[in-house]
Amino acid sequence: MSDEIRVSNATKVIKGRTVLDGVSLGLSRGGVYGFLGINGSGKTMLFRAIAGLIHLTTGSVEVFGKTIGRDCDYPPNLGLSLDTTGFWEDRTALSNLTFLASIRGVAGEPEARHALERVGLDPYDKRKVSAFSMGMRQRLSLAQAVMEAPELLILDEPTNALDVDGVDMVARLICTERDRGCTVLVSCHNEPKVEALFDQTYHLYEGRLTEGEKR
Repeated sequence: MSDEIRVSNATKVIKGRTVLDGVSLGLSRGGVYGFLGINGSGKTMLFRAIAGLIHLTTGSVEVFGKTIGRDCDYPPNLGLSLDTTGFWEDRTALSNLTFLASIRGVAGEPEARHALERVGLDPYDKRKVSAFSMGMRQRLSLAQAVMEAPELLILDEPTNALDVDGVDMVARLICTERDRGCTVLVSCHNEPKVEALFDQTYHLYEGRLTEGEKR
């Protein structure tokens, strides 16, 4: 099994607009990799390609020896936080997570409770998600991403809507996941505490990878 995520000439064209333009990179297992760029630079689209959520126009993505779209539809052990939508508004946070956990059967209610505690949410909170603030929804998204102890964790703007304590929580979460061997991909805007954790930083602009910097 390969210990690398390999993106080869990834190109995506949507309605005549090139949103990913020949992106190629290799990421070794167990690192923390940061992706920086202005809104619309291609960060989220690259993450969607690695997660198997879009089909590339040309190019390929291989995650730990499996080519996405050929060997599997999605990376087999993926934790993903792309946005705060997709939860059942009429359920509690714990009910949402336990239902999601039941799909694969990898985690159960104890893991769901622990994940909520890790992100600073009360697993015994009886409020429905419809009553959650944006910051609470962001924390819930992070909890579902780490609940099943993934080997690949993708966090797209994980500090959105979070206060200073929330940013600290995200930094701790990334450190904990890295220390257990998880490979973490993160995009963010001007968050020094998070960016200090990056083993390598990539910059995107207009769908192109412009540079990468090792720490």
